[in-house]
Amino acid sequence: MPAPSDLVARLGLPPGARALILNADDLGMCRAANRAITELLVDGHLDSTTLMVPCPWAPEALAFAASRTDLDLGVHLVLTSEWTSYRWRPLTGVGTTLVDAAGYFPADCRTVEEQASDADVAAELAAQLDAALAAGMDVTHLDNHMGSVYGVETGRTFLPQVFELAARHGLPFRLPRTIGGMGLPDAYQGVLDQATAAADAAGVVILDHLLTHPFELLGEGTAEEEDYASMKATFLDLVRGTEPGVTEFFLHPMLDDDELGDVADFAVAKRGFERRLLADPDVAATLAEEGIVRVGWRDLRDVQRGLPPRVRDASGAPAARVGDAVGGAR
Repeated sequence: MPAPSDLVARLGLPPGARALILNADDLGMCRAANRAITELLVDGHLDSTTLMVPCPWAPEALAFAASRTDLDLGVHLVLTSEWTSYRWRPLTGVGTTLVDAAGYFPADCRTVEEQASDADVAAELAAQLDAALAAGMDVTHLDNHMGSVYGVETGRTFLPQVFELAARHGLPFRLPRTIGGMGLPDAYQGVLDQATAAADAAGVVILDHLLTHPFELLGEGTAEEEDYASMKATFLDLVRGTEPGVTEFFLHPMLDDDELGDVADFAVAKRGFERRLLADPDVAATLAEEGIVRVGWRDLRDVQRGLPPRVRDASGAPAARVGDAVGGAR
């Protein structure tokens, strides 16, 4: 396994530090996502979130983002639309290689990898970022919905288009240097090594590690269906296992209400579990016990843009950037 990069040092953290970003994907997908994620972010239970610009509830999310430029919000680059009855289309229109027969983004990554043209992908991803910036959002970073740019299904990636976009706008991107925690085969590490080398060459800051837990509600509909206590225990174990370097743990917290039940084909209860989990005091207590420092994508953006690291207090919380006349929260 590759050693951690020098990113913790570039953040002003001591050698061997374990830094963690708690991120929520899918802001803007539906109102259930917006209501849960914005509350968790404002209350400090999340470090960042990423917004799906093509989705129906993106206008509400973009208005929130424009009103809270002090918070860390990125763009969740979208090339797929996975649900059966609730879908979204490219910002660049339906006359491209980015749509299925019904005129929506494809439901799966394999279709994207097999049929999308490089030029159409580049145009669409740029359009999504441009729309967020035009709405007044202070974009802190980029990541990707369902991993559709990574080439996991066929080996064909769209990372060159992503890196060009990220480098041009001075934005870091969610790409880990290691496959640990993602359930990918060991053989994918070679592909990842090439991708991380390309990111480094482009000057795009990336992560050391990336973690999540299964999107599905394990055993859904059976006597062994996962409950909140078992999911929480698994999550806390993963947090305790956080390695030195900078790690992102991404989740999908939402209200498990009637709207989400109409939107999602499965795992509605798990989205509610994740909302409850992030506000659970045992999470904050475990992070403190483990000495894990929470950082944000704004910190990584500062590194990419050559800004000095922020001064941190004894707990690791950011107080100010070195050289700032006035301190401020990240």
